[in-house]
Amino acid sequence: QVPLVESGGGLEQAGASLRLSCAASGRTFSSYTMGWFRPAPGKERAFVASISRSGDLTSYTDSVKGRFTISRDNAKNTVYLQMNSLKPEDTAVYYCAAATSRLPRSDSSWYQYWGQGTQVTVSS
Repeated sequence: QVPLVESGGGLEQAGASLRLSCAASGRTFSSYTMGWFRPAPGKERAFVASISRSGDLTSYTDSVKGRFTISRDNAKNTVYLQMNSLKPEDTAVYYCAAATSRLPRSDSSWYQYWGQGTQVTVSS
């Protein structure tokens, strides 16, 4: 088991920034590729971003490229999602997840462990 707890969500105006954090318990955090997901029409968990175990590889969905940055601190068992230039369409509950994979993964079926989510609301 890899308990995951997200934080950092909130209400912001369009154009603002937020940083989400996801803290993991246990001593195996660096063994997991980490990802961020959010619901989308027709999809319970739509891919946002992913980062490899060592942090050297990242992947993003097209709609957030250039605005969001995923990073991780394995010493702190934490993965981050820096969200800049927020848009109203970024409004969602954001979930972090852990996958037993060496590479970043966009398919939610790769991820075995999920957090409870943190709400991000962007007003226009």
